[in-house]
Amino acid sequence: MSINITRSDKRRKTVSARMVGGVLEIQAPAHMSDADLEPIIAKLQGRIDKRQQRRELDDGDLAKIAHDLNQRYFQGKLKWQSLQWSTQQDKRYGSCTPADQTIRISHRLAKLPRFVLEYVVMHELAHLLEANHGRNFWKLVGRYPLTERARGYLMALDLEAVTVEH
Repeated sequence: MSINITRSDKRRKTVSARMVGGVLEIQAPAHMSDADLEPIIAKLQGRIDKRQQRRELDDGDLAKIAHDLNQRYFQGKLKWQSLQWSTQQDKRYGSCTPADQTIRISHRLAKLPRFVLEYVVMHELAHLLEANHGRNFWKLVGRYPLTERARGYLMALDLEAVTVEH
């Protein structure tokens, strides 16, 4: 991504960023050094990347997967208010808030095999009936035939991430 930095004497503290024709336009105070500006630009660039990723994800695909899983494994009995991709979940693969029936799925799953995505959606759907991770919850999740395979896949990813970080 190319970056264009414009410095201004009128700006005192804030740095802003926006995408213009594929170029990241940065507006910064004139007195700010490149060294001071570098981490700010990296953070703003991350935000813009996440926003772009979010636009590229289709919540309709998630709804189709959830509807199919609901029909196959819950006899169509589950109801939810929203099911959407989230670019805010970097440590979790999904989350469910049973009280308001909202489910969020991490954008990181969009690039993984479909059976892994289906497992995570199944996991979060099961939370609509069982808010905890008790025996009844795992019985519900276990209806999905690739549960153990998907869990192993996610565990391997987590181990790889830990190994890479150290």
